[in-house]
Amino acid sequence: MESGKENKALVKLRGQLERVTFQNEENDYVVAKVKVYGHADLVTIVGNIPSPTPGEILDMSGEWTNHPKFGAQFKSVFCKCSVPASVAGIERYLGSELIKGIGPVMAKRIVKMFGEKTLEVIEESVEKLLAVEGIGKLRVGMIGKVWLEQKEIRSVMVFLQSHGVSSAYASKIYKRYGNESIAVVKENPYRLAHDIFGIGFLTADRIAQKLGFDEKSPLRAEAGVIFKLHELTDEGHIYYPREELISQVKEMLQADESVLEIAMQSLLAENKIVIENLKSDGAEIRGVFLSGYHFAEVQVSKKLREIRDSQKNIKEICQDAALGYVQKKLSISLAAKQMEAVKAAVTNKLLVVTGAPGTGKTTIIRAILEIYALVTDKILLAAPTGRAAKRMSEATSREAKTIHRLLEFDPVKGAFKHNENYLLNCDLLVLDEASMIDTLLMHHLLKAIPKHATLIIVGDINQLPSVGAGNVLKDTINSNAFTVVELNEIFRQAQESEIIMNAHRIIGGQYPKIDNADSTDFYFINEDEPEKVLDKIILMIRERIPKKFGYDPLNGIQVLTPMNRGIVGTAKLNEALQEALNPNEFEITRGGGRYRVGDKVMQIKNNYDTNVFNGDIGIISAIDSENQTVTVNVDGNDVIYDYSDLDELVLAYAVSIHKSQGSEYLAVVIPLVMAHYMMLQRNLLYTAITRGKKLVIIIGSKKALAMAVKNNKIASRYTRLKQRLLHS
Repeated sequence: MESGKENKALVKLRGQLERVTFQNEENDYVVAKVKVYGHADLVTIVGNIPSPTPGEILDMSGEWTNHPKFGAQFKSVFCKCSVPASVAGIERYLGSELIKGIGPVMAKRIVKMFGEKTLEVIEESVEKLLAVEGIGKLRVGMIGKVWLEQKEIRSVMVFLQSHGVSSAYASKIYKRYGNESIAVVKENPYRLAHDIFGIGFLTADRIAQKLGFDEKSPLRAEAGVIFKLHELTDEGHIYYPREELISQVKEMLQADESVLEIAMQSLLAENKIVIENLKSDGAEIRGVFLSGYHFAEVQVSKKLREIRDSQKNIKEICQDAALGYVQKKLSISLAAKQMEAVKAAVTNKLLVVTGAPGTGKTTIIRAILEIYALVTDKILLAAPTGRAAKRMSEATSREAKTIHRLLEFDPVKGAFKHNENYLLNCDLLVLDEASMIDTLLMHHLLKAIPKHATLIIVGDINQLPSVGAGNVLKDTINSNAFTVVELNEIFRQAQESEIIMNAHRIIGGQYPKIDNADSTDFYFINEDEPEKVLDKIILMIRERIPKKFGYDPLNGIQVLTPMNRGIVGTAKLNEALQEALNPNEFEITRGGGRYRVGDKVMQIKNNYDTNVFNGDIGIISAIDSENQTVTVNVDGNDVIYDYSDLDELVLAYAVSIHKSQGSEYLAVVIPLVMAHYMMLQRNLLYTAITRGKKLVIIIGSKKALAMAVKNNKIASRYTRLKQRLLHS
């Protein structure tokens, strides 16, 4: 390519950035309005501009284009940003969310006092800002600190930009590595994939290639194996067959198998992976584990057996006396299976109770708690999610905590406070919604339970397995190593609910009853076209459900969808529902998401510093442009996010069915179309329906509904917990 000839054809343009109308932080693509010297009107600029800040001076090279809808635009090919020189430009620059502590009002005061020397003052004599009305020592210190950070972040950003990384991750990288950011990236860019939320292996690999790392580098091969294993754990696997793993990594890296063999041996020597000889369906295979997952699974097996086989340190309870007492106390008459569960609870150290909705799991929990309360006050209740714990508390009139909060995370040590050295103080622990608990979380919980304690595990084996790796509840039950009571009788009150009856029909492979005329809580609206399904969902949530049933669109109704993509996937649904339910003009755009006060949002990663966890839902209550923070109310608690951490949030007007596990809503609306065919499975539909407490509405095609009911092929997971328990 003759770059000289190409450059001569480019037009040069210089101007002051006035406002950004669109920004994709993933790739730095920007649509902006620029005041260009010699042009009366603002010029529309499109192109890749890292971290554009209103007030900056842009020196651009590019070409003029004509957009059929938006008219004349300047397409920037190269762009250099510099700080503004004019007073007006400096004021706009400082007031545009560049620095925490300086908003538009404060920027005006500062520039009024220091004029064209403002940036020089902040750079060299920040203490002079004390002379400005409303600025105290604390704010001056913050401004000085953030200004220096911004300079560092800019240098990191320029470096990363030149190596194919978007500016969206610059502040995260700087926050993680500080002034060592560039040195760390140069030494081992593959660290980014592990250390920085949102940066995957492929991005890290692209940086490495631009930095000159050899494609046959052992570092690349090792990072590729680790990345692929993490990717497979995200799919639910605890281990993966060695030959299949090698094949997948080879395809991903386009690497020689010999290089990967060396990488595997190196990782094995460094204890980063474990390779175990296993039998699967009669065949000998070699399973490759990430060492942390191998250790966790082995320990879960060991701890479950220890609890089962240890002695109680509380007074023995007579089965018959317990049954008589609890039925009288609760004014109930227990069914045969319920009696079996109660008897098992007082004689076994470890009991699993499973059953579908309406079979009395909550009644059993209440009965067990009443009996054990006679002999001990050291009773704990836990569930995987905040909503599940809240439901447990309401049903039992006792405090229930999430597992994370029960174990108490210590941010200083970066670990749970309760462990094998600081055990939970309990004689009984009742664990609800156990289908959601993955292997790592179960490991952390079990090592904190004293051996003498009784453990009651309650869950619905027909639900989707945990989002995290493993299949703890199912493997524990299928091992036949523990006492399991399956509740299977649907009680009279539950039989009045079409939600519960249809859930049982579906899990039994039967088509649900969809006679809308007679139903009180389960409806099916037939619509084949996804676009029309979307329109009907909006109509239902904004108007019909609130009008007929009185449920609040934000707090009472939840859309649950099988997929993230497509017209009725989470992304499009959230975009449409945000406009329909919260048409607030003021918004901020970060990480590809648009956020407004009043938005319903979900946390998508565990954040132990703020005590908010994956799946927690809240409402945005405030956006502070000056301090660059967003406040989210989660279950009555205000959680403050920096702008740079907003990629931990997604809109939650619609969530995936997987993400809804453990939650319960007054009303759920479920789109079900043939475009979802890859995800149309019986346990997925069953999980979605059983999230609805008072009302379930499915909008979609009968063909898609029939396919979901018929498809009972559950994706298998590579785990060894069942076998470890079997051979204990």
